[in-house]
Amino acid sequence: QVQLVESGGGLVQPGGSLRLSCAASGSGFSINAMGWYRQVPGKQRELVARISSDGSTIYADSVKGRFTISRDNAKNTVYLQMISLNAEDTAVYFCKAIVTADDSKRGYQYWGQGTQVTVSS
Repeated sequence: QVQLVESGGGLVQPGGSLRLSCAASGSGFSINAMGWYRQVPGKQRELVARISSDGSTIYADSVKGRFTISRDNAKNTVYLQMISLNAEDTAVYFCKAIVTADDSKRGYQYWGQGTQVTVSS
């Protein structure tokens, strides 16, 4: 079992910055990829950014150049640095981890509980 704990959300003014963190805990697994998704009421959850175990990244077009995803493998933690935030970035942000169980080699995915990001003046 893997637990994901997110932090760093909050209220920020347009043009401001926030840094989200997501720490994975548990044992008996290897993390393959971690990512950030976001969701607003009435809409599907969408990918924001994802980082693989080799450090390769992908970003949604809407956040390219403004958001940066990074990870600390030693801490099993992924970060999302967000700058130049605007109202359209307002959403609940969820962390996701794709892992492989060390014993069975089966793949699993886990979600965090979500953290609210509100961009408003």
